[in-house]
Amino acid sequence: MIAPMPQRIVVGLSGSLRRGSLNTMLLRAARELAPDTLQVEIASIRDIPLYDGDLEAERGVPDAVRALKDRIASAAGLLLVTPEYNNSIPGVFKNAIDWLSRPTADIARVFGDRPVALMGATLGPGGTILAQTAWLQVLRTLGTRPWCGPRLMVSRADTVFDAEGNLKDEALATRVRDFMAGFARFMGA
Repeated sequence: MIAPMPQRIVVGLSGSLRRGSLNTMLLRAARELAPDTLQVEIASIRDIPLYDGDLEAERGVPDAVRALKDRIASAAGLLLVTPEYNNSIPGVFKNAIDWLSRPTADIARVFGDRPVALMGATLGPGGTILAQTAWLQVLRTLGTRPWCGPRLMVSRADTVFDAEGNLKDEALATRVRDFMAGFARFMGA
């Protein structure tokens, strides 16, 4: 009998703070549809303050940032679920990543060679292609290993979830399942 592969932990972050966030709904769907070899642990950026170099110099890295850094550093991969605001990266999400890269000596521990996947949802017709493209230069700068499999961009996302935030679109569920399986293979899981 062949022993099952151990689960690999992936930290999932939604780039939206809104309680009814379509991207958080997509992240939950990704967790539910991930293969058995992946365990998606959803973390939050809600408690991360605006980056301020003076604050960092006076008090160091905030506890919420330090805890999230440790969580990412101990994970096998990172899943970023990004909205697209004004054709680019949401400020609150970029701010969180900026804090997570402080101090610069920690970049390799937190991000270095870490497999990262991007997906996103938006109300508009264009998906999140511009935000996902903008993230690539940030991820490259941090030394991550972005997975460049098929993109997962959900347009008109307000039509694919039910009132409880569950994915109701079967075609999209298949795409999310395939996306997560591809990311698992990329990670060797």
